[in-house]
Amino acid sequence: MAILAAGKLQTSSLLTMIQLLLDQQYVLFILIAFALIFSLTFHEYGHGKVASMIGDDTAERAGRLTLNPIPHIDPLGLLMVVMIGIGYAKPVPTDPRKFNTRWGMLMVAAAGPAMNLLLAIVTINLYAIGLKMGFALFQSQVAYYFFTYLALINMLLMLFNLLPIGPLDGSYILPYALPRETAQRFIQLNQRYGTYALLALIAFNFLGVPVFASIWKIGEFMLGIILLV
Repeated sequence: MAILAAGKLQTSSLLTMIQLLLDQQYVLFILIAFALIFSLTFHEYGHGKVASMIGDDTAERAGRLTLNPIPHIDPLGLLMVVMIGIGYAKPVPTDPRKFNTRWGMLMVAAAGPAMNLLLAIVTINLYAIGLKMGFALFQSQVAYYFFTYLALINMLLMLFNLLPIGPLDGSYILPYALPRETAQRFIQLNQRYGTYALLALIAFNFLGVPVFASIWKIGEFMLGIILLV
């Protein structure tokens, strides 16, 4: 599952992709669309790569162990991103029975958000180095938007996917931090109600509760922490 809550960085006001088109901000639309597809591709590749490393070749056999974005794109999920600013990519198929470690589910689930964190670290620090070195490529407003949004989108994907509800990665990670009986109870409840909880969270956001705005602000704060240059 992936979310995009794109906004003007100076004000942090949230804009959906369709609003960017209506405002004739075509360059910004293209930059954010590319950044999102790029980030989703690496997120899903991370899941598949780690699964293959611990014995599961399901993603590879399905043609999903690739950095080509096309196999990872879900048409409806991409359309949702463009229309309402929230969407998703195709989940990478895995077979936990093939994992050669009892920590397999944790490792595979954490790989997606970890890949987004890595991309955010590389992106924001590469941009900072480029600015300090005075390279012309990094001096334009287009470069500012591209690198900053790419880093922020990856932080947003990481934070949102770590929420322990519905099909999000956090719901597969949390049970490893809970006592066995509590973990089993959580898994049962999440299987029954998790998707509804996720939909409710999205609905609250559109009703005015600043759910995604808060995650966005946390992402902006964390960019300052991972800026190493």
